[in-house]
Amino acid sequence: MSKPRLLDRVRSAIRTLHYSRRTEEAYTYWIKQFILFHNKRHPSELGAKEVGDYLTWLAEKRNVAASTQDQALNAILFLYRNVLQIDMGILENVTRAKKPKRLPVVLTRSEVKSVLDSMEGVPRLVASLLYGSGLRLLDGLRLRIQDVDFDASELLIRDGKGGKDRRTMLPQSLMPVLRNHLEHVRQQHVNDLAQGYGATLLPNALVRKFPNANRDWRWQYVFPAARRWHDSEREEWRRHHLHESVIQKAVKRAAHKAGISKKVGPHTFRHCFATHLLEDGYDIRTVQELLGHANVKTTMIYTHVLNKGGQGVRSPLDGGG
Repeated sequence: MSKPRLLDRVRSAIRTLHYSRRTEEAYTYWIKQFILFHNKRHPSELGAKEVGDYLTWLAEKRNVAASTQDQALNAILFLYRNVLQIDMGILENVTRAKKPKRLPVVLTRSEVKSVLDSMEGVPRLVASLLYGSGLRLLDGLRLRIQDVDFDASELLIRDGKGGKDRRTMLPQSLMPVLRNHLEHVRQQHVNDLAQGYGATLLPNALVRKFPNANRDWRWQYVFPAARRWHDSEREEWRRHHLHESVIQKAVKRAAHKAGISKKVGPHTFRHCFATHLLEDGYDIRTVQELLGHANVKTTMIYTHVLNKGGQGVRSPLDGGG
């Protein structure tokens, strides 16, 4: 029996560790690019110098962002550590991409309302949750039915950034429209089951432990895609969550329609959530917990976009006392 190809071994290692599909796609992309950069030489023949040369090339010739270079580095280190079992050691003389210090774009409350009022249907509901609950876009789209707790007015965010779970608020004002939305989703799921479909994607460990759970109502996505897709790996038709591009395009159109000149995307609503809570006097540690930030320093950036300025100080021109 032939030995599995390198990228197949990478995929297997990633799935064994239950990394997300998005991480799998990113890591395999960067590992492939690393191999191509070195004229298809096998990575086992390369070392720290070759890794450093590639990362430096990304920074100097490709002008990639610091986060992109970091992702490429993480992918390559994963290859050596988890697949090839090679200790890469310390990477020296690597030109690191510069990480610009930019403040997040934040809308006023009236601007948020204008953008939301320029949306409709499911995209409006998703955008409203991003703002009302402080979610990242994929946090919202990956919500399962069982993650919505109407009684406690909470949302459970599973496997968020950094692989952490957290709870955040479910706005009271969204409950009626969300309940109505879920009634339509349930009927769609019932119809899928009647047609011999109704499966969704589950984490690998759950699939093995509960093989029929993928058709359970509790595990269905709150925002399912309009069309089913064929999972060639398991030879099964599934209904995944709504694609993020649907919301990205809808938000962009709404901002243009509302006449907002700022650069607005789905993540802008999360920035607005944090900033507006701080404006309302909520403790920064509370905001940190709701956002799921590991370090309060990450949350501190929102203090620099408050209406009163970077340190919460009122200008003497605006009057004192």
